[in-house]
Amino acid sequence: MILCCNPHAQYLSHKDEIDRAIASVLESGWYVFGQEVAAFEHEFAQFLGVRHAVGVGSGTDAIRLALLACDIGPGDEVITVSHTAVATVTAIKLAGASPVLVDIEGDYFTIDPNRLESAIRPQTKAIVLVHLYGQAADVTAVKEIADRHNLRIIEDCAQCHGATYQGKQRGYQEQSLGSFGDVGCFSFYPTKNLSAFGDGGAVVTNDPKLAKQIRKLREYGWSETRESTLVGMNSRLDEIQAAVLRVKLRYLDADNEARGRIAARYDAALAETPLRAPQVRPESTHIYHQYVVQTDRRDELLAHLKSHRVAALVHYPRPVHLQSAYQGRLRGCDDLPQTENVVRRILSLPIYPELTQEDQRHVVGTINNFAAARDDRRRAA
Repeated sequence: MILCCNPHAQYLSHKDEIDRAIASVLESGWYVFGQEVAAFEHEFAQFLGVRHAVGVGSGTDAIRLALLACDIGPGDEVITVSHTAVATVTAIKLAGASPVLVDIEGDYFTIDPNRLESAIRPQTKAIVLVHLYGQAADVTAVKEIADRHNLRIIEDCAQCHGATYQGKQRGYQEQSLGSFGDVGCFSFYPTKNLSAFGDGGAVVTNDPKLAKQIRKLREYGWSETRESTLVGMNSRLDEIQAAVLRVKLRYLDADNEARGRIAARYDAALAETPLRAPQVRPESTHIYHQYVVQTDRRDELLAHLKSHRVAALVHYPRPVHLQSAYQGRLRGCDDLPQTENVVRRILSLPIYPELTQEDQRHVVGTINNFAAARDDRRRAA
């Protein structure tokens, strides 16, 4: 079976270094908040070009802690999208705030700035800006609206490790996603472009006060004397995961470039098929966490691929506002036509740095056979 993503293949590609890094932690006898976490935080901040990175327990915790550090909670509203991993909305709820949903741009699957301003009310305090599948949302437009209404921006970068954006209209130099908002939030779940061997996350910021607050909140709100001066939580990135992440961070740019080459081969090979390839936002790099095509016959193609050993997936088959825990319970649920349209059409094809050209040719050949069979049926009719 050709997997959609393959964390084991990435382990094997860096096996010796990862094994040594893990063994070093085990031998050290120090397993929580030691040298590996401190070193990874420093190296990840440097990689992104930000002043502070704070390791936490998961990407969900990263968003929750970011909101809490910005003093956002009960009585406040936070705008985001429904076409995202449910963790985005879950984190807002866990912070005590109320999620408000806005529709997406059909080309890029990210928040539609033209729908954003009408959702803002006096109780709106922040936007959780989701960068999806490996590329940026419209940072320039969203920042202009946020600045005009004095709203915080929390960037959800769970799928965009190493992706960049350049907004010439605002005079930006090219910057890493996560560095534009008040806070950037990352997940290191095993399938991410930068991945651990379990849960893990990070919060990044250029604001030293927010960084200090997040460091306290991630560990019970403790002061240096271990007195809880804030109501915090337990959300710690452990030493083993940090050691693994330090190894993989050294290869992240090269791995993202490999994903780009795979995406380019898909683009060329599928150009004559009915599938719509991913659209790349101008002034944005795409690091292809997922290679997401669109087709009116998604479910038929998905079944065909699986019957030919290709484990394509749908990210995400049901938007948050149509999931039973949230259906009819969030503001904005009744006005998301683009969201509801794309979830019927999207399909993620296999992509990861170690995907061989032979396996990719099998994926493409299977798609071409599916398209040819459809053409044959039309001619017969």
